Amino acid sequence: MTQNADISAPDTRPVVRLRPKAEARAIRHGFPWVYADELVTDRRTKALAPGTLAQLEDAQRAPLGLVTVNPNSRIIARMLDRDPDTRIDGAWLEARLARALQLRERLYDKPFYRLVHAESDGMPGVVIDRFGAAAVIQPNAAWAEMHLDLIVTALRAVTGVETVFKSASGRARRLEGLDEQSGLLCGALDGPIPVEMNGATYLADLAGGQKTGLFFDQRENHAFAARLARDARVLDVFSHVGGFGLAALAGGAASALCVDGSGPALELARAGAEHMGASARFDAVQEDAFAALERLGQEGAQFELVICDPPAFVPAKSALDAGLRAYERVARLAAPLVAEGGVLGLCSCSHAADLVKFRNASARGIGRAGRRGQIIHTGYAGPDHPVMPHLAESGYLKAVFFRL
Repeated sequence: MTQNADISAPDTRPVVRLRPKAEARAIRHGFPWVYADELVTDRRTKALAPGTLAQLEDAQRAPLGLVTVNPNSRIIARMLDRDPDTRIDGAWLEARLARALQLRERLYDKPFYRLVHAESDGMPGVVIDRFGAAAVIQPNAAWAEMHLDLIVTALRAVTGVETVFKSASGRARRLEGLDEQSGLLCGALDGPIPVEMNGATYLADLAGGQKTGLFFDQRENHAFAARLARDARVLDVFSHVGGFGLAALAGGAASALCVDGSGPALELARAGAEHMGASARFDAVQEDAFAALERLGQEGAQFELVICDPPAFVPAKSALDAGLRAYERVARLAAPLVAEGGVLGLCSCSHAADLVKFRNASARGIGRAGRRGQIIHTGYAGPDHPVMPHLAESGYLKAVFFRL
């Protein structure tokens, strides 16, 4: 397919229609998704190939926009463009990518950031993180998987990246009925890539690490923690490649202990500390996080700064109660490790647990540990992860810092 070829010409697109009781107003006001129970799913619609582009109409047959359809997904339609006659081709993709790039270049002086944050950047289900001359793409929607070659061509044209890796793991792709086959799409990878943020150096393994290899979303929260770290003993639990621990070392911490269940992630954290010349102040323990918190508590360990950044305990609303209990348990086990006057930072990347519920669960855990705290900071994902006002899922990250 050439760069200017249409993915689907306007005059050949099928039409899909909302049910009479579906809320068309939400779509008109900017909500980007249509759920399966809101769409007329007759035999013709069910037969559409996942990723098909279609014109969306309300129940009165008034056009609402251009959507991509996946009959296999609970999110059966995603809004691509409010103009139902838009030509979707390489030029359209380049325009979306260029607009996303313009924001990031205003924010950062080096090309290390989230370039595309899915619906928030007008590319439904597509996540792209940039690592200098390399990029990792997560095509988490059927349309993006179907047209991945065209997206990669546009990405290279707009940014000049030479290497693109496809990361295909994760719950989002499974919900779309997509495979989990990751792989190099173009260029070459010669090992982990050094990434400098907040004075720290992280090593991102694009092919073998979690998600895209590094969590750019915590950049602002790392910076806040680093402000608290001078001369402090720091504990970073669920550390991955040393996110908070290495930032604390860059901020002048006396020591940083990283705890994670992944040996390879901790080796990258060690390499980052060595790259920074901070190996003498760094240590790492491969251990289950809950077990480590309990063990350190039994040993009477104390730290001036403790950060816990677990994986999503609430991947869906059905897991909310169990997930909130898990967040409460983290807080309860971590609070006794914080020295008097020290700070406990607790994080959640679960969009289904909103800030109030997460903050309350954390406060309960702190209270049940016999401690009391004052909230000194609430943080979110960095500005390279913009929030779509109509889509709560795009604002998933919360970080609450308590002084105990």
